[in-house]
Amino acid sequence: MIVSIIGSGNVATVLSKIFKENNHLINEVAGRNMDAVNNLASSLNAKPCFSLENINKESDLFVIAVKDEAVAEVSAQLSAAQKIVVHTCGSVSVNVLKNTSENYGVLYPLQSLRKELNYEPEIPFLIDGNNEHTKNAIQVFASSFAKTVIQADDEVRLRHHLSAIISSNFTNHLFALTKGYCDKNNIGFQLLLPLIEETVKRLHYYDPAAMQTGPAARGDNATIQKHLALLEVYPALKNIYAMMSESIQRNRL
Repeated sequence: MIVSIIGSGNVATVLSKIFKENNHLINEVAGRNMDAVNNLASSLNAKPCFSLENINKESDLFVIAVKDEAVAEVSAQLSAAQKIVVHTCGSVSVNVLKNTSENYGVLYPLQSLRKELNYEPEIPFLIDGNNEHTKNAIQVFASSFAKTVIQADDEVRLRHHLSAIISSNFTNHLFALTKGYCDKNNIGFQLLLPLIEETVKRLHYYDPAAMQTGPAARGDNATIQKHLALLEVYPALKNIYAMMSESIQRNRL
């Protein structure tokens, strides 16, 4: 397909490179950040565009890859007649695009995307469309570069998005807090990486509830109290520790 990318951030950069690697032509990169747009367009051998009024209407597919809160604003400026327009957000309704084209949908990558990474993670895609023609076209397009492509309406996509936030963003925040604690106490955070990797590895084979370990899982209140005492000077981390321990105990198998 001939594709126009609207956006120049993490999602736009990673997806556009994936599209190109799988033999789709990136016709144009549109956005407000002149340097970012020029750099991305140059890497894709595409044309830069700084006004949606001037975007090339000959593309088959227009991908709006901007922040969730900017999708409505961008879509209000885009008119693509009968061409397919999609956004890439998990929490934004497909209907925000209803005035951009007769054919619109969603191409949501269920993955944390960072343009500075030197590798491509596996990315499941959740898709939707306002009619069967559009759904089928997006399905075929996504299947050309993704192993897993699932049709999901607004509600299903939002539930996946919530699950992703809890399992990824919240977990990473715990890693950040832990590293901060380690740094302040001269503990090597790197020593924890094999444990973190093993914890995630087990998810491929076992139910996470069955793999729960630690003092809360075994009802070791004495150890919990020792840990809470160590965290007296870290009130935010202490509150999270206490809340998580209580939740683990409450949900023990």
